Amino acid sequence: MAMNKNTVLGWATLIMIIIGLIIIGLGIYRYDDVAGWGFGAVGIGFFANAWVFSALKGRV
Repeated sequence: MAMNKNTVLGWATLIMIIIGLIIIGLGIYRYDDVAGWGFGAVGIGFFANAWVFSALKGRV
């Protein structure tokens, strides 16, 4: 299976979305104090990176 640049960016986008959801879930369910806000912010950062990767598909 040959993977070109668009396929790699697609997989990276999917992986970052999954990791972002896991991190946000940890912030919601595991940490009830201030650390939960940090986990939520990092999860949103993962979504932002995934959005950039998705936007780069077909342009690189």
